[in-house]
Amino acid sequence: MSKTAILLGATGFIGGLLLERLIADASYEKIKLFSRSSAHTTSTKVEEHLVDLLNLEAAKDLFIGDEVFCCIGTTAAKTKDKKKYKSIDYGIPVAAAKLAKENNINTFIVLSSMGADVSSSVFYSKTKGEMERDVLAQKIPKTFILRPSLIGGSREEFRLGEKIGKVCMTALNPFLMGTYKKYKIIHPETIVNCMTVLAKNSENEKIISSDKIVTIANSIK
Repeated sequence: MSKTAILLGATGFIGGLLLERLIADASYEKIKLFSRSSAHTTSTKVEEHLVDLLNLEAAKDLFIGDEVFCCIGTTAAKTKDKKKYKSIDYGIPVAAAKLAKENNINTFIVLSSMGADVSSSVFYSKTKGEMERDVLAQKIPKTFILRPSLIGGSREEFRLGEKIGKVCMTALNPFLMGTYKKYKIIHPETIVNCMTVLAKNSENEKIISSDKIVTIANSIK
């Protein structure tokens, strides 16, 4: 059966890789993109909707499909205002989950981050935790929340702190074993692989830790 995927965040790092994967996957007939700017793709599979993501409810009648992939996220460096930051990292995924519930979409996969915790005293971790809580509250049958550790690979945007972190974590990677495996740097392709596997199969866990992302991604034959 040919499916329709909805993708939010296609112009981002992970979202862009996921878009390429979905285009190449014959099981998807259509990929609907909801974003502020164009992903500049020439694929006939892609249907772009340039909308105000902070008012996603206005696009409810277009938000029809089989699966939702939410790769929305900003950074403290990009969005210094905490109110605006929360409207993006919390508001957009939760609004998308609510629309998915209203439109009977049974698969919702969202990118979160390691350390997400609704009880955290750290604003950014708390915001991710609140997002997870309220996405899960929609009770969409196949809801999966991915919590990757530091993501490897090269971004177009230079981030000094992230660059330093990657160098340090790359050196530590061989020593991170057992319960510390979830702290290893994770490759963006691994996250994308995991998302596509989750969309096609059932998992018992709703929240997928970084080491579990790797295990699921490696199950691809």
